[in-house]
Amino acid sequence: MSGDADLAGVGELFADRTRSRILLSLVGGRELAAGVLADEAGVSRPTASGHLRKLVDGGLLAVRAEGRHRWYRIAGPEVADLVERLAALAPPQPVSSLKATTRAERLRTARTCYDHFAGRLGVALMGSLLDHGRLSGGDGLFHADGADRPASAGRDLDYRLTDDGRAFLTDLGVALPDSGTRPAVRYCIDWTETRHHLAGGAGRALCDRFFAAGWAERLPVYRAVRVTGAGERVLARRFGIDWPA
Repeated sequence: MSGDADLAGVGELFADRTRSRILLSLVGGRELAAGVLADEAGVSRPTASGHLRKLVDGGLLAVRAEGRHRWYRIAGPEVADLVERLAALAPPQPVSSLKATTRAERLRTARTCYDHFAGRLGVALMGSLLDHGRLSGGDGLFHADGADRPASAGRDLDYRLTDDGRAFLTDLGVALPDSGTRPAVRYCIDWTETRHHLAGGAGRALCDRFFAAGWAERLPVYRAVRVTGAGERVLARRFGIDWPA
């Protein structure tokens, strides 16, 4: 017989600064080696190894062995949603160097949140779909005292693609998913913009299309994304978005 959910156990995993840095490094959906994550968190390899073991045992990370190396990734979209939502509630850490300032600005501008776009890019794309009647069910805004509670993981509002929205994305070459266990449209509360960005199957398919078409590319800064010249033209002509934002 099982008792109540052990929220304190999960909370303890997030309560450590090193583990939080590791989770934020991985929330963009990439697999990273243990050594890279140690550098990202600013700790030694042995110290990182202990934290990674706790995160795997706690179900927040998955690990893949390849020879002598181990590659870590976020365990699933639900974990990525939770990390983003906690980040939206948390106060920003002080930035004390030019490198850190540049990195923070890149993440605010455009990044991945597990398998979809976030930051100004993600918010702008969702805003465009709403403004043009291609998405319905909400206004894209975070209402602190309203229905989209930060703990709700994007389920309080029922966003849906309209027929025009499906036709628009299909014409753009976006391979929309068939109906299945994962909702076609979900939202996350963007932790840098405090607005909604597009998640779910449609969010992933749109992100995949941008990368495959060369409209966007990943930057060495983990999770950061750069919109290419071709992507800027697509944003302007098809979405009505003037980029850079």
